Amino acid sequence: MSTSIPNDIDATLELLTAGDYIADRSLATTLFLALKMGRPLFLEGEAGVGKTEIAKVLSATLSRPLVRLQCYEGLDVASAVYEWNYARQMIEIRLAEASGEIDRERLGQDIFRHEFLIKRPLLQALEVGADGAAPVLLIDELDRTDEAFEAYLLEVLSDFQITIPEIGTIAAAQPPIVIITSNRTREIHDALKRRCLYYWVDYPDAERELAILRIKVPGCEDTLSRQVVGFIQRLREHDLFKLPGIAETIDWATALTELNKIVLDPETVDDTLGALLKYQDDIQKIQGSEAAHILEDVKREMAAGGH
Repeated sequence: MSTSIPNDIDATLELLTAGDYIADRSLATTLFLALKMGRPLFLEGEAGVGKTEIAKVLSATLSRPLVRLQCYEGLDVASAVYEWNYARQMIEIRLAEASGEIDRERLGQDIFRHEFLIKRPLLQALEVGADGAAPVLLIDELDRTDEAFEAYLLEVLSDFQITIPEIGTIAAAQPPIVIITSNRTREIHDALKRRCLYYWVDYPDAERELAILRIKVPGCEDTLSRQVVGFIQRLREHDLFKLPGIAETIDWATALTELNKIVLDPETVDDTLGALLKYQDDIQKIQGSEAAHILEDVKREMAAGGH
């Protein structure tokens, strides 16, 4: 498979479809422009709507390695960029002492060679593969980090180079394809967003969600798939603490298929809500009469539409 980026929006859509990612044209357009312009793509949206999957699909369909930086509170340079292998450095020092080599200046240079460097995701992303293609760098859930790391990341993304005091500046021969995701638990600074092309990944409409389900859970009966999608589409109209994303749709359909269900019934819905909703308050709000009412509406609409 070619490592070359697509030539137009239609080719970008085909690329995503080849990776079993059902995207709308607006997402394909933004992705195409990000690839063509060499800009990071900043994807924001609720958890479980498919932001991370875009980077995985790009890596697979373009045959490029995926370098993933999973963000979390307290993430620092040692975990994200590089650190020195202190254990190996100490062994090198002990061996030098044992051999009588006491040239401290030379020893100081020796223990700060590349082989003692532990490369973390941001530094790994500056390297090209054997075929000369840059990797796909996924910076996942950036909103979990603090503003200090965000400022450092801004510097890295500006020039795609990292300065290591003991070695010097390491620059990317070819900038990586950068995908940044955020669940919007906090606002990301405008300065970083300005470096990127922005796209809000929303919940899919019923037609697209059904198409995704048919690809991701092919063993799910067609009637059951339609009922699952219809139920979840209505569920997203409720005031819940955490609305189910496409990830939960796939999980629920998979669970129902494992139970050999071919249609939904109120008892099964109540028993399997834990695959769909992740907070007890949400489950209590929907379980029982409300779930039965939603399911009844879904079945009535399907019957009226001839399904």
